[in-house]
Amino acid sequence: DAKRFKRLAETGLKALELKARAIPVCAALEATLPADFMSATNVIEAALAPAPAGDDAAVRAPVADDGLRGWVLWPVGEFVARRGLAHPERALATLHALTQRFTAEFSLRPLIVAHPALAFDTLSRWCSDDSPHVRRSVANHLNDIAKDHPALVCAWVEEHLTGAAPERRALLRHASRTLIKQGDVRMLLAWGLGAPLRGSAALQLAPGALRVGESLTLSLTLVSCAARAQVLAIDYVVHHVKAGGHTTPKVFKGWQLSLPARGELVLVKRHSMCEITTRRYHPGRHGVAVQINGRTVAEASFVLESA
Repeated sequence: DAKRFKRLAETGLKALELKARAIPVCAALEATLPADFMSATNVIEAALAPAPAGDDAAVRAPVADDGLRGWVLWPVGEFVARRGLAHPERALATLHALTQRFTAEFSLRPLIVAHPALAFDTLSRWCSDDSPHVRRSVANHLNDIAKDHPALVCAWVEEHLTGAAPERRALLRHASRTLIKQGDVRMLLAWGLGAPLRGSAALQLAPGALRVGESLTLSLTLVSCAARAQVLAIDYVVHHVKAGGHTTPKVFKGWQLSLPARGELVLVKRHSMCEITTRRYHPGRHGVAVQINGRTVAEASFVLESA
């Protein structure tokens, strides 16, 4: 029932962020696709765009005339995860098709929890699937696991990084991204980034006061006292003021570079204070801290005023 689906799916949609939009669209699918799961998945698979050949970037392209692919399939995966728990083999087969047009990494997790033996046996076979789109998603899963079990992922990276080919190093780097941003010393050491800065760091912010919608300029001066070059991973943390007056930290990527022996560098970055759908700003004094190889080396603050 296309008209009913559209009416249900569009209700309140524009007020929601991207991730949240998947839920009402999924509910609209549940209300209008056939009640029989086998019939519903037949409809879904018939609506898909052709599977891309090889590592074709078309898997991430927007919806095309030849069928569904890309972000629009997020609520479809959610539908399969919800309705497919009673039909796990058929659900996994549909996710095999979906991941070749978008991704099925989130939708897989409820099936792993409900049917671990079947799910892991299927995933083991997918590891040697002809499609690279079926074999991918490893880095994203590892990165998510790291949020709850950092030591487990650190051990995985340490085991597989030695002698890894460029493709595997890229995968492991992507899997390490959250722990690197958080300054996890063990993960930084695995990537040769764990040593503390030998020298000094000074942070300046300009302007000292700005309004929501304007930009802040960070100027970081590094001076080395080491006899050798130092490899540095530099991030900065903004402590955002929340509605209740407390602050919460958010890590942003800065630079990765080699600081010359006894050298000096001045690094400059502009940081936008424009509001986005996933972040609201509140007036007050915001702190900024610079982390080098996981250790705080400089701090400053600025005042944010209402627009």
